[in-house]
Amino acid sequence: MRTLLRKLLDERGQRDYSAFLPHFRKAARELADIEGNPDLRKLEPALKTFEYWYYGQRHPQRDARRVLTHMFGLTVQQLWSPAPESTSQALPPGPCPDGRADPGTVLNEMRRTAQMAAQRAADFVMGAERGQIGPETLGLLADRVQSIVEDYPRVPLPQIWDEIARTQDEVFRLLESGRVARPAQIRELNILAAILSFHMAKGSHDIGDAKLAMYQARAAGLCAQHAEHPGLIALTYGLKSLITYWSNKATEALHYARQGAAECPGVRGTVIVWLAGLEARAAALLGDAEAAQAAIRRAHELRDRVVADDLDNLGGLLLFPGKKHLYYTVETRVLLHDGTTGTVAMAEEAVEGFADHNDPHWAFGDQAGAQCNLALTRLHAGEIDGAAEAIRPVLDLAPALRNRGIVVSANRVRAALPTGTAREAVTARDLREEIEAYSPGQLALPR
Repeated sequence: MRTLLRKLLDERGQRDYSAFLPHFRKAARELADIEGNPDLRKLEPALKTFEYWYYGQRHPQRDARRVLTHMFGLTVQQLWSPAPESTSQALPPGPCPDGRADPGTVLNEMRRTAQMAAQRAADFVMGAERGQIGPETLGLLADRVQSIVEDYPRVPLPQIWDEIARTQDEVFRLLESGRVARPAQIRELNILAAILSFHMAKGSHDIGDAKLAMYQARAAGLCAQHAEHPGLIALTYGLKSLITYWSNKATEALHYARQGAAECPGVRGTVIVWLAGLEARAAALLGDAEAAQAAIRRAHELRDRVVADDLDNLGGLLLFPGKKHLYYTVETRVLLHDGTTGTVAMAEEAVEGFADHNDPHWAFGDQAGAQCNLALTRLHAGEIDGAAEAIRPVLDLAPALRNRGIVVSANRVRAALPTGTAREAVTARDLREEIEAYSPGQLALPR
């Protein structure tokens, strides 16, 4: 795949390291002045790192990501997406013939000013309605929540973590303030608080703190109960099942998935399919093949009866689309050590389902999980080279994307690697060592 970054570098004559480096250094110095961070002035990629970027084989780490974003006026996600036929809409920067500032630099500064102005406007709205909560305050918070829901599966957590925490705090303060008099507004704020707490829980889980994740999950459950929203209540049970599943507490994961389905029998959104998928995975982790297969069948039956609800319409982690359903089904089979041809084919289909980064249901975590599952199915079929190929994109993920679920999935592959003395053992040994080095590089939030 030719990335947008590669296309832009080719067009600007920067495909060679020696031509690229001066422009990168210039962007790093500019960003250092903007952020007041002198360490950025020393930042420059090695030749091998640049080659990884150019060929789309590896994403940059945190500081380099920001420099590249400043340099091109585009997010790293956009830069690593497939190159379009035309880049005119991307507003790529380049030296202007009349000596003025690069368009990308100007655009970044305009965006920074716009963000500051938007925050000032938001503070004004919430302050102007301090006597009683009005529709503009609720609308502003709802817009923020919608943005968080859309961004969470698609961008590194450090980019949105502070926004989730800040918005959650504002909603909690409004609920505690006594300024909200209308029951409908109280319910709406509780719904927003539940969704924000859900994402704080998922984020805490992603950075490897299951204890904090459960605190947030319980807060989400309480707010969902206060809102009397069955779909959200079911969602919070699913969240608890997910957290305990990745903490290798399969019995608890199974309990939460089943409890969510039992306590919310009237829910028709995709969350009911998610609960069945979670139940199947947890049962498989326990080695209960019969219960896992029964849950797989029930998930497919429920899929046929789904009626999209307000959570599905919000999307992101609140929606359980078909491609994610397939990923869960494959993972269940993998946990049952099913290496049949049919499972391998399903695993390949699941990976293909997440190949398009522009798909609205794409999520980097699901893509990585699907790739690890494909690696495991190939290992079960005795195809070690195919397994190494399948997991390669996961191992090349930038540290900011390596959340807890991804690291656990990668380590499942490591545990399944053969240890014999055959030719494949060299590949297995190298892969095992790389995964062992990968684990400590879990997602780190900015200081």
